[in-house]
Amino acid sequence: MAALRTVRDPELPVNLVDLGLIYHVMVRRDGLVYIEMTLTTPVCPVATALPGQVQHLVSLVPGVSIVLLEMVWDPPWARERMSEDARLELGLL
Repeated sequence: MAALRTVRDPELPVNLVDLGLIYHVMVRRDGLVYIEMTLTTPVCPVATALPGQVQHLVSLVPGVSIVLLEMVWDPPWARERMSEDARLELGLL
């Protein structure tokens, strides 16, 4: 999760975890990491680059052998998925 928190949305100054874009993370003992994530919209300008960045950064974590990342669109992202910290940082509180 610490590695995922280093990835920021390029249009918003908030990390992907606090934005609520990371839906599920599973870590197995053999080092496989499975991540389900979404974007704020399917037509996001970084839709092709951001998942690769996430995969790369997580693969650098000691003990990680394989990173499988799946983009999911259901349920669709909504502002309610953001953490209180993200809302505060974006002036939504």
